[in-house]
Amino acid sequence: MDPQAFIRLSIGSLGLRIHETALKSEKSGIHAFSSPCSCEIRLRGFPVQTVSVPLLSSPEATPDSHSIASSFYLEHSDVKAMLVPGCFYSPHACLEIAVFTGRKGSHCGVAVKRQQIGTFKLEVGPEWGEGKPVVLFSGWIGIGKNKQESGKVSVELHLRVRLDPDPRYVFQFDDVTRMSPQIVQLQGSIKQPIFSCRFSRDRVPQVDPLSNYWSGSADDSNLETERRERKGWKVTIHDLSGSAVAAAFITTPFVPSTGCDWVARSNPGAWMIVSPDPCRPESWQPWAKLEAWRERGSIRDSVCCRFRLLSECQEAAELLMSEIHINAEKGGEFFIDTDRQMQAAAAAAPPIPSPQSSGDFAALGPAVGGFVMSCRVQGEGKSSKPLVQLAMRHVTCVEDAAIFMALAAAADLSIEACRPFRRKIRRPTCHSS
Repeated sequence: MDPQAFIRLSIGSLGLRIHETALKSEKSGIHAFSSPCSCEIRLRGFPVQTVSVPLLSSPEATPDSHSIASSFYLEHSDVKAMLVPGCFYSPHACLEIAVFTGRKGSHCGVAVKRQQIGTFKLEVGPEWGEGKPVVLFSGWIGIGKNKQESGKVSVELHLRVRLDPDPRYVFQFDDVTRMSPQIVQLQGSIKQPIFSCRFSRDRVPQVDPLSNYWSGSADDSNLETERRERKGWKVTIHDLSGSAVAAAFITTPFVPSTGCDWVARSNPGAWMIVSPDPCRPESWQPWAKLEAWRERGSIRDSVCCRFRLLSECQEAAELLMSEIHINAEKGGEFFIDTDRQMQAAAAAAPPIPSPQSSGDFAALGPAVGGFVMSCRVQGEGKSSKPLVQLAMRHVTCVEDAAIFMALAAAADLSIEACRPFRRKIRRPTCHSS
């Protein structure tokens, strides 16, 4: 399997230093404040990211050099477009970080306006497209609009901007998951078959090694049962030789909660994601659990998918890795990305272990944060052919990719499993007690 080129642009080690004399000076335009500072991180062609910036009171203090506040993931085509002169209505694309004091909104009915105190800009250069690790900037820089009478800057921003190659494998289901499609790897215009996907919702034979986990029943194919509960769904991923290398199956049925006709947060449905047990042929071992339920909104509903990693270590039996809301009507993206989900603890975020590691995090080397997986799915009632991206550093063998395909299939099918139930209208009968 050959990966596609991606790069990760990370911005971290943020800190703000405002000189005391600047707070007292009217010329600086900076006034005393109690609200936390924030910054808007802008990169043309990507959504603006807003993060907090700690204010450092001590002149000698330096922010954690390993902390990551924000990340952007760029494909080769993104970088190529940014390097074109005149792209995006400006001569040169650039990374821009605007620093503010105060918050948007109001307090006690009184409007509160943010005050922009400075901006940092970094132009996109040819080194962005070389695919090599490079620190674009690291250290303090003056961003204040005015200087003090002594000639020194009034406001300084500390940051570290780094580029790192982040290659990914890209896969796509050739058809909707329920149709048991092939899974192909995308390499430009080339589609290479890698796996096959088999979906079923019937009762599994007792000889099936998954029968110890199985929640199916003989009535699963009955439409009346489907009106009350959805269970017994199973997806098995097979390699090109036909061997089963991963699976996902419903362990907790998707049923309507009391007083409503949808799967609620109080009683979510659940999938078990399993991989073959290398020590016991024809046996499976649990790797992760995916729970899903429906959230009602004033305008649109969403399907929430909560992914937990299972471990044999007693200290961390279940590790919450992702909790994503997907638009039930339009679809969206299920992803595992420690930068986007756990920015407060990005430096200490655990990696995703290999399915063969049985929860042994040492299998992938030192702990790393960042992108792990993404899966784009369509909304309910639409033809969904999930598009999956995997970080190369989390895939050590074909079986590792297969387990994420099973997870992607479960996330896709959860959109359907969380559709509102249609209750059957009971007709009056002539029976009497």
